[in-house]
Amino acid sequence: MTDSNDDGGAKMAIGRRAFLKTGATAAAGLALAAGVESPLFAAGGKPEVTSAKLGFIALTDAAPLIIAKELGLFAKYGMPDVVVAKQASWAGTRDNLVLGTAGGGIDGAHILSPMPYMLTLGTIGKATPMNILARLNVNGQAISVEKQYLAARADINAARMKPLIAQRKAAGRKITMAMTFPGGTHDLWIRYWLAAQGINPESDVELITIPPPQMVANMKANTMEAFCVGEPWNDQLVAQNLGYTAVSTGQLWMNHPEKAFAMRSDWVVAHPNAAVALTAAIIEAQRWCDVPANNAKLAEIVGGRDWLKVPVADIKDRLLGNFTMGDGRVYQNAPFKMKFWASNASFPYKSHDLWFLTEDQRWGKLPANLNTKAVIAKVNRADIWRRAALVAKVPPAQIPKSDSRGVEKFFDGKLFDPANPAAYLASLKIKKI
Repeated sequence: MTDSNDDGGAKMAIGRRAFLKTGATAAAGLALAAGVESPLFAAGGKPEVTSAKLGFIALTDAAPLIIAKELGLFAKYGMPDVVVAKQASWAGTRDNLVLGTAGGGIDGAHILSPMPYMLTLGTIGKATPMNILARLNVNGQAISVEKQYLAARADINAARMKPLIAQRKAAGRKITMAMTFPGGTHDLWIRYWLAAQGINPESDVELITIPPPQMVANMKANTMEAFCVGEPWNDQLVAQNLGYTAVSTGQLWMNHPEKAFAMRSDWVVAHPNAAVALTAAIIEAQRWCDVPANNAKLAEIVGGRDWLKVPVADIKDRLLGNFTMGDGRVYQNAPFKMKFWASNASFPYKSHDLWFLTEDQRWGKLPANLNTKAVIAKVNRADIWRRAALVAKVPPAQIPKSDSRGVEKFFDGKLFDPANPAAYLASLKIKKI
């Protein structure tokens, strides 16, 4: 893995007004108006449609979809009628993807990376084949805990929670922790954190499902002791003095994959050029999002009334890598901050999809005998990303040559070799299978 694209968006620090005046956009608009093919489409072909309905959840890592809409990037690539619609929960996203726009739902979404697989396999409802076209970010999630754990100094070392957990269980109290969707990324992060330190998420605690925007309110209401969710909700918990951040997920696994951009497979089959165009717009948005000079504008847009409806400060600091954890720890320009383009954040590595499938097998969310290679070949469309990268004029050095990022290392020293997932599973002491 290289960070060759860390500065790839350095020339993209442009505001909406300036962006809409660029020659490329003007040329595209004139070409469309004249009914001829724009040079923008040379590598991908003119989109078959000008619209698509995409869902998003109120999380900072939905920024690429939001920015692509706000800065006119979907329009730049020939799809001016794209709708980006807020979803109430991941379950709502699932249900609307199953419906599709023909049934009043959506065509694609900002989504937890394992969900397109679970939808395709029919393990979370009606089987609905999906395609992952891009990854949206790496890092940027966190596990937050209630203030009562401050004395234990619970942080990346979840074992420090054991005495208080034992005390509460002895008193007949359930230990409740929350994530956002069973088998999703937040479920897997909190399970890994607990299990790595000898706390069994299947028996020592009770994991419940809470939609991201409701996490802080539920902590305030004493519904749970801890939760795992994306930003800005962890930072907001600290800002409201309701708890603190034990660990940011990039500390568990540096530059880990997180959200994906996925579309219904039938939509991709019917509109292959449009799928490339959407992905190109999102790639360009990701490059813009990662330019530090755009941070203030990014936070202002994403936090605005039309999108997340949160104070800009709740988004801005952690985007810059400035973490006030709430227990005295402070990090400046932390390497585990959320990235949208740097560290190949946008590329949908198939090796990462294999890790998600393996972890969901570990916890019984997917069948142990699943043909992972076959389903990854069906769902992951890294080929579309590569075509879109050409359309978006991504420098060749910033396009990964392999669909695998290679061996991954976790905070507890465990290694995941995508060539041997069985060895990784065998090395894990706490698991359901």
